[in-house]
Amino acid sequence: MASTVEKRGISGDAKMLSDAKVRAAKPRPKSYKLSDANRLFLLVTPSGGKLWRYGYAYDGKQKTLAFGAYPQVSLSDARMKRDEAAGLLAEGHDPNVVKKLKIEATMEAARQTFEKVAREWHENAKAQWASVHAADVIRSLERDVFPTIGELPIGQLTPPLVLAVLREVEARGSIETAKRIRQRISAVFVYGIAQGIVKDDPAEKLGAVLKPLRKGRQPAITDLVPLRKMIIAAEEDYARPVTRLALRLLALTAVRPSELRGAEWVEFEGLNGPEPLWRIPSSRMKGDLDRKDELNGDHLVPLTPQAIAVLKALWPLTGCGPLLFPSNRHTHRPMSENAIGYLLNRAGYHGHHVPHGFRAAFSTIMNEWAEREGKEHDRKVIDLMLAHVPTGKVEGAYNRAAYMPRRRELALSWAAMLTDGLPDPEELSERPSKVMGEHSRRRLPSPVAADFRFPSRMKAA
Repeated sequence: MASTVEKRGISGDAKMLSDAKVRAAKPRPKSYKLSDANRLFLLVTPSGGKLWRYGYAYDGKQKTLAFGAYPQVSLSDARMKRDEAAGLLAEGHDPNVVKKLKIEATMEAARQTFEKVAREWHENAKAQWASVHAADVIRSLERDVFPTIGELPIGQLTPPLVLAVLREVEARGSIETAKRIRQRISAVFVYGIAQGIVKDDPAEKLGAVLKPLRKGRQPAITDLVPLRKMIIAAEEDYARPVTRLALRLLALTAVRPSELRGAEWVEFEGLNGPEPLWRIPSSRMKGDLDRKDELNGDHLVPLTPQAIAVLKALWPLTGCGPLLFPSNRHTHRPMSENAIGYLLNRAGYHGHHVPHGFRAAFSTIMNEWAEREGKEHDRKVIDLMLAHVPTGKVEGAYNRAAYMPRRRELALSWAAMLTDGLPDPEELSERPSKVMGEHSRRRLPSPVAADFRFPSRMKAA
């Protein structure tokens, strides 16, 4: 019976093919073969295609293995593939089956992306961690790693690719965060090695080339635009609404974190009037015993409309108790001293900005502003707003209520610059929370009405 493929070409004992013969082969009405040695042949189709084929017998059956098309696969490449297939036959393997297994293995390797393996690792490991830490770990990968290398096959990642991810984190000043992320990437690779997905860990040795941690004064972002960017990033975290609002009020008032944590509603005066004020008792202020016993040692913080908006958003959450920022577990105790710091860390700013850093940011930005505006006199006012006692003054002889009108003006300028582009505080209280303990306590009505007024006496409602 006649074959659909015209049996024309060079016989087995004739000369082998050459590049010139392959190039010169022209299409014919029917497909035909040009044979090379050891059952390798070129199939020329009527459309002009030139396809490399290898004929072989396996388990009593005649089979054909495709090697690709000419010129993408050259004559020498086709012979190399033929020799590899012949070697497999000699070992008892069917070359077609081996080829299909390799294709499937390659496809499976492509499916094993870094993000897929990382999420499997996280799911496997999170049982040994606290829930807050487990959430921090996966969030750091989602923020800093997955956008760059998450879709790449994990087996194709190299040290330079991983280092590029870490350099991006370092570039924003988050030196320690970069080190922690390297450890987490390395842990993913160790998991992949154990699962047989990858063979080595390209992140293993990168710790030696990362930037060293800064030492000395507490880190702070002192440029306005990066400062706003950091606040936005931190406020998007799945934190307690109370913690988000604490961060915003700390940034607006530039008080010490300890003074913020212990704030009580009774310390706030005139919240419904034109000149609202936060009077921090001298007993809660940093200083020596003379100040703590001083009659007029209270620190006065003029409140801006932006700060009042924070208090309005906070009132339904904690207005039932004495503290503005109580612990989630114990309402009579202040929030953890680490709560705001952890919030900044989770946003990727560990080692770059701490809660106390808002004071440095306020001082630097406002002093530069005063210099640009030609208001050198404002330097002493800014120091007073930070509760700094000028050189040569003693605690008891310092007028803490001085320059109040100017202090209020500077507070307004600072708040306007700081909150440009930031979301409304009411939105912060409505964002998803990882700990919803506030809802287990009695809540006050939300002050969304334009005519909302705080109680005349700020104490537990």
